[in-house]
Amino acid sequence: MTAEQYDTFDTPVDDRYLDDYLEGRTYRFGEESVGAEEIMEFARRYDPQSIHTDPEAAAHGPFGGLIASGWQTAALMMRLFADNYLTAVASLASPGIDELRWVRPLRPGDRLTLICETTGVRPSRSKPDRGVLTTDVTLVNQDDEPVLTATALNMVARR
Repeated sequence: MTAEQYDTFDTPVDDRYLDDYLEGRTYRFGEESVGAEEIMEFARRYDPQSIHTDPEAAAHGPFGGLIASGWQTAALMMRLFADNYLTAVASLASPGIDELRWVRPLRPGDRLTLICETTGVRPSRSKPDRGVLTTDVTLVNQDDEPVLTATALNMVARR
């Protein structure tokens, strides 16, 4: 899809409710990036594997260089998701993420963009003031290659 083919919301993120999400719409947001120092700092704290913490060892590893932890990649996705797609006023919680996949490595300097496809908008039968929003998310790099894919589930208030 080209930039012109992506949808836009009629309501800003700080005034968006479940009713504002329309099934079948696809949105594109970005950009976020990460440098080598950020990758190593995150990994030393949360995912201390040499492919994330040691550029020299990583150069001889399976990816031929330093790569970000998948968990850091997921955190970058979440930043873009929370800032641009997920409502700032009506998000209630998330029961989880399904089918999280790290499709290709995130490398230092990669520029990330988030693509969100609204695949489900289901009002709750037991609690009419809310519902479940289902979104297929794809994080792509500067070459439009997928880096991460997942299905996000969010409980969102209704107007």
